[in-house]
Amino acid sequence: MHRITLKRRFTGNIVMMAVVLSTVVVAGVRAAPLTLLETSELIVETAKGRFAFTVELARTWEQKTQGLQGRHRLASNAGMLFDYQPPQLTVMWMKNTYLALDIIFIAADGRIINIVQRTTPLSPAKIRSDRPARAVLEVNAGTVAWLGILPGNRVLHPIFGVTAR
Repeated sequence: MHRITLKRRFTGNIVMMAVVLSTVVVAGVRAAPLTLLETSELIVETAKGRFAFTVELARTWEQKTQGLQGRHRLASNAGMLFDYQPPQLTVMWMKNTYLALDIIFIAADGRIINIVQRTTPLSPAKIRSDRPARAVLEVNAGTVAWLGILPGNRVLHPIFGVTAR
């Protein structure tokens, strides 16, 4: 009888540990981005002033493909900067992206080419740059209007050869 009790307790504990571990692993996979991305500061200069963002840098094909997919939150001063070298006509989409975003296409000199505001979450529609872009900046929807960001404004970041002064 003593052995049976130990066996049942041991088996029960193993099952419980497996359930807890699988829950933690699944929760972790859903909450975490595909890979840890490098972050840096980016400044957008507008007629209203200079605005700082902490951006995650998407440099590899895998990082660019993942983008902000699967995320449900983005801090108000955060964004993702997609690095395209050499500059190219760029096409983005919102597949598996739960956040409405403002998408800013940026030339090699750091000047904003064009902006698409308030994208539709989960949409397969293609969102394109008007000219070859060196980078694409994604921020929360409404940020562009709130800060008065316009085509022609300058973005300061090391990938454009300029940093905040």
